[in-house]
Amino acid sequence: MRKNFIYQLTASALVMLLLPWLAVTFIKGDAAMAVCFLLFYAINPVFCIFTGIFAGKNGKSCRSLPAITAVLFLLGTWIFFDMGETAFILYAGIYFFLGMLSWLVARKNR
Repeated sequence: MRKNFIYQLTASALVMLLLPWLAVTFIKGDAAMAVCFLLFYAINPVFCIFTGIFAGKNGKSCRSLPAITAVLFLLGTWIFFDMGETAFILYAGIYFFLGMLSWLVARKNR
């Protein structure tokens, strides 16, 4: 159980911290904006939903994963885009909501 939590935490750190860094570092111009849209509206929400499902299926030890994923998103965007930008707080809240909603559904269907 603990090993699964560590794996999912590592995956969350990679997706929420590494992907924004890659977008900022290697992609320039209009393509960077397209990648950011892809991150914010497709990759991150789907990852948060899968994180919630994983946490719901794996019991109490993983129930904090949706919150940790949202905090890692906020940390990653503030580091690599703009520190203190309040719009990212809204995104993190939505990602947390998606993760917890999928956690509840997975928990109920367990």
